[in-house]
Amino acid sequence: MLIGYVRASTADQHLRMQEDALRDGGCEEIYRDIASGAKTDRPGLDDALGRLRPGDTLVVWKLDRLGRSIQHLIQTIQTLDEQGVGFKSLQENMDTATSGGKLIFHIFSALAEFERDLIKERTQAGLKAARARGRLGGRPPLLSGRQVNRMIELYDEGKSTVNEICKIFDISRPSFYNYLKKSKKENASS
Repeated sequence: MLIGYVRASTADQHLRMQEDALRDGGCEEIYRDIASGAKTDRPGLDDALGRLRPGDTLVVWKLDRLGRSIQHLIQTIQTLDEQGVGFKSLQENMDTATSGGKLIFHIFSALAEFERDLIKERTQAGLKAARARGRLGGRPPLLSGRQVNRMIELYDEGKSTVNEICKIFDISRPSFYNYLKKSKKENASS
């Protein structure tokens, strides 16, 4: 059975063109959503996916009607394939029930994986370059070195509680203990 899914981003857009194309393509049932492609909550898509059985094919007018991103699209099509459900996009003339459609899908998958790897490599290279320039990343310290020294003096004097010290310097207890631990490490290595 061919089951169609159509989506428009706004209520101003019309679904008729997509629906007509899916009916002409042989779809017996059509599920609808009016939602931005970025939204994860798409009840029409959820209903369509729930209706599909092994041997069925999910049909869309265009690839961008189904996936929020290339990764989401690939993940959805892989899930359909694992369930024995085909996928067809009319505009791109892609049908995963055919060997050519499977090839196109695998090329998309490979390109998406390549893109993820490139992003990872660029991120790692950027972090390495920043470390070489002395930038460690992370959140900037809440207190200056002088404030940390005064905070530890107050703690060592024993006249103030940890809560009082935290209020004075406007930090949390975990931050206080992190500063204390870091200070002890620095003093031990000196």
